[in-house]
Amino acid sequence: MKISPELRLTLDTLPEKPGCYLMKDAKGEVIYVGKAVNLRRRVRSYFHASAQQNPKTRRLVAHIASIEWITVGSELEALILEMNLIKKHRPRYNVRLKDDKRYPYIKVHWQDPFPKVTVTRRVEQDGACYFGPYASVWAVHQTLDVLRKIFPFLTCNRPITGKDPRACLYYDIGLCSAPCIGAISQEDYRRMISDLCEFLKGRTEPIVRRLQKEMHEAAEKLEFEKAARLRDQIEAIHKIVERQRVVSQSGLDSDVLALARDKDQACVEVFFIRGGKLIGREHFVLENTADVPDPKVLAEFLKQFYGSAGQLPPQVLLPHEVEEAELIREWLNDERRGVHVEISIPKDEEQRALIELAAQNAAETLAALQAQQAAAAHKQTEALTALQEALGLSEPPLRIEGYDISHLHGTAAVGSMVVFEQGVPKKSHYRRFNIRTAAGDDFGSLEEVLTRRLNRWKAAREAAQSPVPQKRPDPSFARLPNLMLIDGGKGQLARALKVLRRFGLENEVFALGLAKAEEEIYLPGKKEPLRLPRNSPALFLLQRVRDEAHRFAITANRKRRVRIGLASALENVPGVGPVRRRALLKRFGSVEGVRAATVDEIAALPGFSRKLAQSIKDALE
Repeated sequence: MKISPELRLTLDTLPEKPGCYLMKDAKGEVIYVGKAVNLRRRVRSYFHASAQQNPKTRRLVAHIASIEWITVGSELEALILEMNLIKKHRPRYNVRLKDDKRYPYIKVHWQDPFPKVTVTRRVEQDGACYFGPYASVWAVHQTLDVLRKIFPFLTCNRPITGKDPRACLYYDIGLCSAPCIGAISQEDYRRMISDLCEFLKGRTEPIVRRLQKEMHEAAEKLEFEKAARLRDQIEAIHKIVERQRVVSQSGLDSDVLALARDKDQACVEVFFIRGGKLIGREHFVLENTADVPDPKVLAEFLKQFYGSAGQLPPQVLLPHEVEEAELIREWLNDERRGVHVEISIPKDEEQRALIELAAQNAAETLAALQAQQAAAAHKQTEALTALQEALGLSEPPLRIEGYDISHLHGTAAVGSMVVFEQGVPKKSHYRRFNIRTAAGDDFGSLEEVLTRRLNRWKAAREAAQSPVPQKRPDPSFARLPNLMLIDGGKGQLARALKVLRRFGLENEVFALGLAKAEEEIYLPGKKEPLRLPRNSPALFLLQRVRDEAHRFAITANRKRRVRIGLASALENVPGVGPVRRRALLKRFGSVEGVRAATVDEIAALPGFSRKLAQSIKDALE
């Protein structure tokens, strides 16, 4: 194959050291990240004739315009750097977990005096305990709903004094232990949360034994109400444990992995086995797996899944050998993690049976996902075709942008732009606009948002045509929509058409307004609105876009109000600028959260002294 002089120079100057390499296309976008013990040998191998026999490698090499590299001290350091770079750049040719940024975790706020239990999508080094990731946020909430009846943990943000006059409704219905009124001591509350953590790890027998002992002691002391409460707690644990299937007579503690594949899709099934019982299972879909061998797919899953896992198992059981297993094991057993993890393949009949069971589940899960995808694709195609016919368009509107404005009595005005491609949301292209010039005027705000959006498109087009290399434009603005949906009626549509005419796009972008009251569709040049049947797939698609734009605008408005409120309340406190305001917002969530925090909690934040924390408390009183 032909190699450019610039790329040839890069290949000739590569060092013979361990490190990571980043392959970029002509636009400067990172399309592949890899690691190597010897950078020179590994990167040059992509351009050998033998490597070109692999279709994926051939496609990758055809798009490489430049290569950067970073040298490190060891192969282990290269592995860690590679994982961080893949997470940062999400290159399109790397095997990666689908939607890995959005997997939910159960977070136990162990660093707090009275730990809460919440659901989060971010794992931070903040002293909390994390469990996950889980494939479904619904399943996480279902799990917590059950656990809360056994371990009635806190969910509110009120400061815990133990002297409040009364507890909230959750205490009355048995879903909170009410440390706020002193119904449970801090020691007993933290022990209960510790039991919850052990339960999530699958270690239930020590908890039951201790609770039984406490129940008998309470009964001997004639504390029958406490004994009855402990009895109910034990029975609830037994009911959950009874539903957990015994899959190992040897009391195995392991995660069991199996892989199912079909064409360019791959699904990994994970069985979580603790004490010989199957306490849970999750499935994860991987992208960009076409022409990648199974061991490589499994290795990438191990790195990405356990790189962000809340808890690590003592053993990971794989269906077959993985080339990087020893290196991954070394990384997992880092001293800072304080664990020892073994990666192995089945050693006996029982373990082989578990792998086979996981493989069957993986195959069934993949088949079900493919059936769902086929059904969804059919519905989306049907909706786009119906919308094309209803609006009289020459082709289906493959890219739809929805716009809405949200404010509270004219304050914190925000405009939203949501994007649907092929009938499904493309959330990476969602954008919000803080209204600068027309706050309180919905029509003027809409005009400002659309003007700014199309100015960004114009700038992106000019940059693409410039002979001088330009900064890569925001991809969300680089393309025009086929259909522009405005939340509103005639007035809003008129403003949108005015902006399109100003940019000379009235014949390129079709715009409409969707009024919520009667679901009337206002079209350019039509006096009367179009009314589609309530069961029309075209109307349903428009409603989804409109509702998503509305949701995104309201969310942005709420966040902005919180920031404005925090800024205005603290703007006169010396030493509290934007960076520290953001830190306060991130830690406590709102002005009320900061007001409820103690001086010690505020002072514990990086960059905050006790004196500054006291000044903040005084300013908010």
